[in-house]
Amino acid sequence: MDTVIVGSELTRSMLEDGHQSIWCAVSDESDENALEDQVGNDFTSRIVAFEDGQFYCTGGMPWKYAVPIEIIALTRYDFSF
Repeated sequence: MDTVIVGSELTRSMLEDGHQSIWCAVSDESDENALEDQVGNDFTSRIVAFEDGQFYCTGGMPWKYAVPIEIIALTRYDFSF
């Protein structure tokens, strides 16, 4: 049976599989906390490494939790006026 991998575990797996730069919601509290309030939340980072139990972003800062997210540019058709 296939096991679904999510959250920080998915980020670790992606790094192990060779992904080099993963946009993530980050937190030092939990996966859930990383995703709680993404509206206006500036706690997103491009994760490039997992070492000694910490995720590291392009700026070199360590994070305990890093949940992969998708960042895309919006067009006017993505919302109503």
